Amino acid sequence: MIELIVFDMAGTTVDENNVVYQTVRQAINQAGYSFTQEQVQTIGAGKEKCQAIRDVLASDGKEHRESEVQDIFSNFKGMLREAYQTLDVSEQPDATATFRELRTQGIKVVLNTGYDRSTAEKLIHKIGWVVGEDFDALVTASDVESGRPAPDMIFLAMALTGVEESSHVIKVGDSQIDIEEGQNAGCGMSLGITTGAQSESELMEANPTSVIHGLRELLHLVDPCHQTTA
Repeated sequence: MIELIVFDMAGTTVDENNVVYQTVRQAINQAGYSFTQEQVQTIGAGKEKCQAIRDVLASDGKEHRESEVQDIFSNFKGMLREAYQTLDVSEQPDATATFRELRTQGIKVVLNTGYDRSTAEKLIHKIGWVVGEDFDALVTASDVESGRPAPDMIFLAMALTGVEESSHVIKVGDSQIDIEEGQNAGCGMSLGITTGAQSESELMEANPTSVIHGLRELLHLVDPCHQTTA
């Protein structure tokens, strides 16, 4: 029985025109590097953003001081605040309707993200979503000790919604690390979605339960599971 679905935000349920990863790249390259957007997204997709910066820098095979990582991260946060002032944020197609239909079936909906809470709440506010009304809870990287691919955020989502068995949980996300997070939590399904950071072939490398191409497809996967175990 599926009791809870944990959705990633950017690229999965939120369309923010990729501004976060564009800003990550800009902040890193302002420090004297020349990483491409593809490199930044391939390495950093879905991760807590300080860790994403750390891993992108490490990919050049050189040693980097943690103080440099923190300086870039601090610059990134300032640049992102400025970008959000004029950013046009919208939901991914059918997100609200999908949440509503799932909750009507008695399935809890939680958003989780590699953003910190302040950033995530700004995105939610711009869309007009309200926690507790449009979905059940929000879990961010700053709420837990370990970010993706560790299962901490999913376990917190379960605790907040009273779900005890991870096999009753589905994780949905647009990056390999989202899929790995679901697998590490023991989720009943770990699904990739092609609306965001990574392509279907990239998502398949993480061995997801399935890859979907839009949020409405999820309903066809959930309904049989929900009905056969009710």
